[in-house]
This record gives sequence, structure tokens and C-alpha cells, in this order.
Amino acid sequence: MLTAIQNKIKSLIPSANGLYHRLILLAGESGSGKTAVLSALAEEYKTGVISLNRVLSFQLLDLTAKQRILRLPELAAGIINEAIVFLDNTEILFDAGLRQDPLKLLQGLSGNHLIIAVWNGKYQKNRLIYAEPGHPEYRVYDPEDTIILCMDGRTSTDSDEDIRKA
Repeated sequence: MLTAIQNKIKSLIPSANGLYHRLILLAGESGSGKTAVLSALAEEYKTGVISLNRVLSFQLLDLTAKQRILRLPELAAGIINEAIVFLDNTEILFDAGLRQDPLKLLQGLSGNHLIIAVWNGKYQKNRLIYAEPGHPEYRVYDPEDTIILCMDGRTSTDSDEDIRKA
């Protein structure tokens, strides 16, 4: 199954490169294999996977709460330096104290780079969901100009008939 997802991502790359936001989100619950897929793809493209939690938390450590809020987008942009970037462990973007819009931030980063990032959540009924209702990090999006691939193989580019079959 993981190889099928890797192949699906590779088939989606040309479509993503034609979008304003060159972003592919790999959506799935924790433990669904997203990291394994990302790692295998990064190895195939001869690059690494960036753990946003690790890199950004280290960079934010010595900043005040206000500085963290203001500087996070700039710091995130500073770690994106390849034509194709693989981002894992993106949970830091959802930290309520950082007051960021995670999807908007990822879309902004993908303007000049193709970004393939994990999304620890669901894609249901054309909506991208993170966390459960009532949780402080709960988010629901109607994503536009972003390709979403679920770990079950469904994509945001599937037709309604394809979705009914799934």
C-alpha cells in the first residue's frame, strides 16, 4: 500500500507544479504510514525529510511569545531551500499559542517550491480536518489550490464518482 501511495504522489507532482500553491498534503491519522511514505520519496529524490517540530522548536526556543508569533513564517521559509521539500511532524504549526493558520502558512511556503507535507488528520466531504471538535487545535478547511492525498489513495482531485466508489 505504501508503494501505491508513493506512486500516487509522484503522479500528482505535475498537477501540483501547475497550481499557484504547489502543495501536496498527505492526510492520515497518526500511525498510518505517512512518515514512511515521505522518507521513501525523499530518498528517491535524493533529499531529506524536514521535521518541522524539531527544526522550528529549536529556532523558537530563545524568542519571546510575541516574537515566536511574528517570526514563525519567516523561520519556516528559511528552512525551505530545495526545489522539492518534504515536511513531516508539522504539529507545531497548530500550536494555539503561535496563532498561525497552518494551511495558509504551508500554502505561502509553496509559492516557489513544491512542498509535500504530512497532515495528521482527515479529508472528508471535501474538507480538510485537523483534531477533533472542542480541541484547541481543531481546524476545518475547504482547501483550494492544494492537492490532498489520503492514505487510502483518495485525492482531492478525484471526481465525485470516484469518491462514491471508494
